[in-house]
Amino acid sequence: MARLTEIVLPSSLRERLAQGHPWVYRDHVPPQVRLPSGAWAIVRCGAWRGYALWDAEGPIALRVFSTRRLPDTDWLRERLTAAWSLREPLRVAGVTAYRWVFGEGDGLPGIVVDRYNDVAIIQAYSAGTLTLVDDVAAMLFKVDPTMRSAALRKTAGMRSALDEDDDENGDERLRLIHGEPLPREVVAVEHGMRFAVALYAAQKTGLFLDQRENRRFVEGIAAGRTVLNCFAYTGGFSLYALRGGARQVVSVDVGKGLATATARNLALNRLDDGRHRFETADCFELLEQYAAAGRRFDLVILDPPAFARRKESRYAAQRAYARLNALGMQCVSPGGLLATASCTTQVGPEAFREALAAAGVLADRRLRIIHEAGQPLDHPVPAHFPEGRYLKFVVGRVEEAA
Repeated sequence: MARLTEIVLPSSLRERLAQGHPWVYRDHVPPQVRLPSGAWAIVRCGAWRGYALWDAEGPIALRVFSTRRLPDTDWLRERLTAAWSLREPLRVAGVTAYRWVFGEGDGLPGIVVDRYNDVAIIQAYSAGTLTLVDDVAAMLFKVDPTMRSAALRKTAGMRSALDEDDDENGDERLRLIHGEPLPREVVAVEHGMRFAVALYAAQKTGLFLDQRENRRFVEGIAAGRTVLNCFAYTGGFSLYALRGGARQVVSVDVGKGLATATARNLALNRLDDGRHRFETADCFELLEQYAAAGRRFDLVILDPPAFARRKESRYAAQRAYARLNALGMQCVSPGGLLATASCTTQVGPEAFREALAAAGVLADRRLRIIHEAGQPLDHPVPAHFPEGRYLKFVVGRVEEAA
């Protein structure tokens, strides 16, 4: 085996690395280091030592995978088996769609694996981690021999760095790596609810796995209520609200084809489509119209896309959350509920609550929080990696300002 390059890091990083943080940014690496993406290196910081994967481009130069040994197939099997075992309660509960590997949360930095029935969709978030995908795919089948297919979904970063000529066609974004050809669609189950999952869809396949438990919470508070579900996508929250006994549900999203996808999910679950209506519209604009017209609902759900992906956009994101939630509060009946979420890593739980307080000022309302949640067990957050905590979900009673 070729001798690994040793990289000595500033002593200021020792405590963070010793705690287990897996990232080393490029400005902390000696400028003379030049390696191809996917090369393993020994990283030293004082008495601390680890094995890391190098990326030639991007802000993160090194991802630390182990402090004990150079990762090999046995090491990979151990990590995937540990992740598999952690999800056992979901399988016992009959859930067939979940995140098998959550990158840093499962000790595999930069690698994500989503499981839909017997199909695995893998994502790699850098050129370096892309070199591990074939081994990951093959090992998934050894950990669970019932697997049928494993495919790679190209992320936006991969397309720009590695496949600049790719178009946005779903077939081009998904590549079979191991096993049988992928079906166009599978029907996955969570908590007894059936969802059509379009594997070649460009965005999240039609099911946001991280909101699974929050959808079930909404089911428990929906009985007898009128519900407005904004950024509904394929109707996840709406279906649970209907099953929970909501009197009427309006789903809103601007995306093409989402009304049809939601109708398919309603039919799969034999839910009364007479209690449901889909509005294809911009959620901000429709909320403004409803607020101006005095249209009110007993429960308003806001699950927008990320408003900031970089630290520089943090404050703009907080302002956007404040504006959106102010509009949402104005559409809640007196004493009704607002269920609101943020998937923006750059806005932490405390900052999100501050945005909700600011929204109350804009709307001349007050939000009394009755429930707060984060990510489910298939999106674990290591104590040493707070960046992994991205999802915030808050439910509160909307009241008139005193």
